[in-house]
Amino acid sequence: MCNDYEQHVAWAEYCRMMESLALRIPSHQTELDLPQADDIRINDPAPIMRAAAGSDDAIELASMTFGFPPAGPKGGPVFNFRSEGRQFANSKRCLVPASGFFEFTGTKYPKAKHRFTLNGSPFLAIAGLWREAAGNKPPTFTMLTTDPGPDIAPYHNRQVVVLQPADWAAWIKLTKPEAELLRPLPAGALLVRTVRPESA
Repeated sequence: MCNDYEQHVAWAEYCRMMESLALRIPSHQTELDLPQADDIRINDPAPIMRAAAGSDDAIELASMTFGFPPAGPKGGPVFNFRSEGRQFANSKRCLVPASGFFEFTGTKYPKAKHRFTLNGSPFLAIAGLWREAAGNKPPTFTMLTTDPGPDIAPYHNRQVVVLQPADWAAWIKLTKPEAELLRPLPAGALLVRTVRPESA
């Protein structure tokens, strides 16, 4: 599943998208809150979108570390979190902005690398959860997953939940049932391009 994505969302593009969705950006935020990165992997810092404190319509960007801390001494970071059958009303919900995310296929290293983007949209947002900083650990986020839709199924048996822009506010505010939001998109919603073929 997704343990690598890219963030090349231009600030002007981000502002236009938020305005079209009637989602306010806090006045103190700038393009510095949306840093660019070719590959964001587990334990990397990255921006997430969350409800701004004390506002009904503002969505703020906050920098957090990708992956919840391990649940036990032997586990690794929780970067993908299964969504099916779960309730998230009492969770800290967020969106993970990305210009694309990657899946890998094959058995030889380096594996084939496939880039997924949202058809008809300048960038996409993945449904996620975030946690406050604890002790000397920074705030963290994880991505929600579901069964693969038709665009992902040939590449992986699970997928991250990509939300259509019209559902971004619904996830942040949870104004629709989880089962209606946290599901794969229909065929053709995601575009795929192989950016690195499998090694011979």
